Amino acid sequence: MRMKTSLAVLAFLTAAPVVAHADSVHTKWEKFKAGHAFRQLSADGERAMADIAKARETLASGKTDAAIPALYDAKKRLTAADKAGKKFDAAESQLQPAPQHPASPSHTPVTTPTTWIPVGGEFIASETLAPEKKAAIATANGQLKTGQPDQAAQTMEVVGEDADFIVALAPLAQTQGALNRATVFAEGKHAPEAVAALDEILNGLVFVSEGFIATAIPDHGHGKTPAKSKN
Repeated sequence: MRMKTSLAVLAFLTAAPVVAHADSVHTKWEKFKAGHAFRQLSADGERAMADIAKARETLASGKTDAAIPALYDAKKRLTAADKAGKKFDAAESQLQPAPQHPASPSHTPVTTPTTWIPVGGEFIASETLAPEKKAAIATANGQLKTGQPDQAAQTMEVVGEDADFIVALAPLAQTQGALNRATVFAEGKHAPEAVAALDEILNGLVFVSEGFIATAIPDHGHGKTPAKSKN
């Protein structure tokens, strides 16, 4: 779902007699849009993915002992994400993958209904966007990957409405299983096998539109709502 300024707000901005005031309202509106997108994410799930990325980087350099704390943190945060309301049950065939971000070539579809957690997001720039705004989107996406949504929201203030927001979904049970294997391999000092297990998690992500998440979790975390097939 493309995030566009509403007609009412647009009319207010163009009618405002004081330019400084109009700029202030516009800035607040852009901040609201970014904040609304980020509120659809699982905070614990997002932090878990940041821990997983950190552990993978450490394991890739062969430092198994140094990676273990991040793996433990990721396990705790996935457990917390499971207890929170920002999740839903669905078969993968019920999801509506975002065309801007196809699944990894190594992706193995989940064939049975499972619990999905919105663990991350990414802004997609339109092709006609100015270079400086594309750079801002790249910066914001980097901030999201490192678990800094507030900083990403500030960065996105300069972009405007010409960006889509897509959400990364992780199949909870499969993610936890791969994380457990990675932890066992790391504790056994088998770095390549641990990295492969974490790659299973990253390859298992499915990206969907912000609008799909709003439908799947309409109350934004206050309860668990099954996704419905759109077929």
